[in-house]
Amino acid sequence: MNYVEVGQNVLLKTYAQIPICFDRGEGCYLYDVDNNKYLDLVGGIAVNALGYKNEKLINKATQVLNEGIFHVSNLYYNKYTVEAAALLTKVSQCERVFFANSGAEANEGALKLARKYGSKKGKSKILSFEHSFHGRTYGAVTLTGQEKYHKGFYPMVPDIAYAKYNDIDSVKAVVDDTFAAIFVEPIQGEGGIIPAKPEFLQFLRELCDAKDMLLIYDCVQCGIGRSGKMFAWQNYNVKPDIMTLAKALGGGIPLSALCAYSKAANVFEPGDHASTFGGNPISCALSTVVINELQNGLLEHVQEVGLYFADSLKKLAKKYNQICSNVRGMGLMLGLEVQVAPKLIIEKLREKGILACSAGYDVVRFVPPLIITNAEVDIVISALDEILSSL
Repeated sequence: MNYVEVGQNVLLKTYAQIPICFDRGEGCYLYDVDNNKYLDLVGGIAVNALGYKNEKLINKATQVLNEGIFHVSNLYYNKYTVEAAALLTKVSQCERVFFANSGAEANEGALKLARKYGSKKGKSKILSFEHSFHGRTYGAVTLTGQEKYHKGFYPMVPDIAYAKYNDIDSVKAVVDDTFAAIFVEPIQGEGGIIPAKPEFLQFLRELCDAKDMLLIYDCVQCGIGRSGKMFAWQNYNVKPDIMTLAKALGGGIPLSALCAYSKAANVFEPGDHASTFGGNPISCALSTVVINELQNGLLEHVQEVGLYFADSLKKLAKKYNQICSNVRGMGLMLGLEVQVAPKLIIEKLREKGILACSAGYDVVRFVPPLIITNAEVDIVISALDEILSSL
């Protein structure tokens, strides 16, 4: 079967897919059906934290499969969901967890929780930010502060406003006593790999406390070790009231989480929210493997390799300053801002057997498996050096 040709005819055209079909992987490498090898700096877009063919993930998944329970209704408990929730509350310092399947689902749950919290106080509005990204479902895409994702889908969910990211005065100009929550990414991902300024997050925390609003962190992309900390907000030491997680949480199997802190922990009651497949035994079991690996030395590895990668990119940016404008990010969530179309560099990297993707309009994004080594970073830097020298 020509998988690309068939796929082009049977799949809805929601993606501008590259004509490559992968069928196996190992470590930080993917192999296509023609046995071409690629060093993966996309990682399923920050999903495959432990890389491919990870033995601990395979063994844990096999254990659950051999027990014969692939799904249990949330009308009951299952041990893997409880174990995952207990571990997640411990490492995140939250009080309660709701499991779903995607980042968009987790954000929808957070939006509902915020609305219910505000309903008792006469508040309904939610603040989000320009260039943010929170998912593609209706509430999540409305929260997403990018017009290109709204076009053709009006009317959007009401009572959601936007301010400029990292701009305190912009927030002050918008927020009043009718707002129930602020939704923010500690590091904007799809918007261009833009970390929050410490004083900005601290201001949002103080504002939410002063006006009895919920501070909601979308850590879907920047959580689960990606920034060098378990959760990106820990780089700032500014706690949220709600945190949403997904991507790397399930080890590559769909899993997301809404983590509720203090005043948000007891807002929902039975019947307020649900997810048929949320808290699946297999994905929850794998989440404990991912979190334990991060706690057992992988976070330190991310910090070390992330610094090496960022420093190497900065040297390239200085060398080719007519093309490269900036290097942004934390840990292994890095972006190279360029003055040419990112697609041009991404295509040339792919020709050299390296996968990367874009973020925003002018950023080449690198979100590799967290197990990537300095030697593999050197391969990427060498290829970028050759490409940039030819532009």
